[in-house]
Amino acid sequence: MSDLLHNHDESSLVTSFQAGDERALATVYERWARLVYGMSLRSLGNSADAEDVTQKVFVAVWLGRATFDPTRSRISAWLVGITKNMIADAHERRARDRRDREALIQSLDREVTDWPDDMAERLVVADALADLPETPLRIMRLAFYDRLTHTQIATRLDLPLGTVKSHIRRSLDRLRTRLEVSDND
Repeated sequence: MSDLLHNHDESSLVTSFQAGDERALATVYERWARLVYGMSLRSLGNSADAEDVTQKVFVAVWLGRATFDPTRSRISAWLVGITKNMIADAHERRARDRRDREALIQSLDREVTDWPDDMAERLVVADALADLPETPLRIMRLAFYDRLTHTQIATRLDLPLGTVKSHIRRSLDRLRTRLEVSDND
């Protein structure tokens, strides 16, 4: 262990740390990294995320060392407060990423079910659908007529969701091209 850990009391450590002594930073890390990592791991349940939070905490501590006031709290309490904030940020990032993924999946599922209700348009699309091969035709009929989502179609036809989405995407491109040609005639 570092000589600072054994030979300096906390006030000397804080003074050295605030002055920018990298050995003091190493000592602070030696003393409290396990605490920071343990808190992060318990809250986040993932070692990679806990390591990330631990790194961010010590970067924030080093960059914010001049703002630490030893008359208001001990350095360990300051570290715990920063750790709690970083953990909360990590949870918020996870929640935001999860919401973004779910919104994307839902928008993909809704894409094909938002067909026009106008009968003339539906007949034009039905005519274009008739030219599709068997599997894409079955998929598009379920989406178009039954207004099923991609997930529901995959379940009903016992196909992987990605396969259903690929068929729909290619079929839509094919239909779009055919309908654009019809509009230009």
